Amino acid sequence: MLKLGLQLYTVREQMEQDFEGTLKKVAELGYQGVEFHAFFGRPAAEVKALLDQYGLVALGTHTGYDRMLSALDEEIAYNKEIGNTRLIVPYLGAEDRKWDEVFANLERIGKRCAEQGVTLLYHNHDFEFTEKIGDKTAFDAMYEAVPASLLQIELDSCWAHFAGYDPARYIESYAGRLPVVHWKDVRRQEDGSPLTVELGQGEVDLKAVAEAADKAGVEWIVVEQDFCQNPPLEAIAQSMEWIKNYAKNGGPVHV
Repeated sequence: MLKLGLQLYTVREQMEQDFEGTLKKVAELGYQGVEFHAFFGRPAAEVKALLDQYGLVALGTHTGYDRMLSALDEEIAYNKEIGNTRLIVPYLGAEDRKWDEVFANLERIGKRCAEQGVTLLYHNHDFEFTEKIGDKTAFDAMYEAVPASLLQIELDSCWAHFAGYDPARYIESYAGRLPVVHWKDVRRQEDGSPLTVELGQGEVDLKAVAEAADKAGVEWIVVEQDFCQNPPLEAIAQSMEWIKNYAKNGGPVHV
């Protein structure tokens, strides 16, 4: 059974304006874990106290690639203090996509994380599937180049789908290496650009993603909506309603 989390980037403006109130609302909606992208200057002890107060688990933190290169020990120490043991590379800018260099850096970062009891993960967008290294996607080349013991996967199912790949099949093929999967829906607009939408409002086969994740031993399935057309707290409430209905009908998600 999958545990349910929320990537707090979805409610980033609310987090910045009312950090505690937003965490409280997320917990009240029924999300069990949260994935951070920023802490807005708050001390780790304060964040940990709020997580404990609202019964939330820190399931991971999106930590900038540049921070991992320049201040890894500081990031590890902060995250361990809040109870999080997963650091996740969230995005690589085009200027950073020198793949051989990236793979070497990820291996080095992964070793340092492992030494301190932390797991390194990488979160994909669509470009890891559309950019090729030889006859492989950059996604596949990455996980072939860096050992599983040093780099785990956070598959963003929406972006795999948007790039033209079946996320459920990818989850199956990397079973045992994906502790976290992002559950996200998207609609392709007339101009071909992506519009992220509430769960059940787009074209991703969300049920197939969840079922594949459960079979593959994924621990956390994490809701994320990059850009919300409705107020973000309403958007995550609407997604939760879809999830509750899915779970009620036998979906493998704990709510």
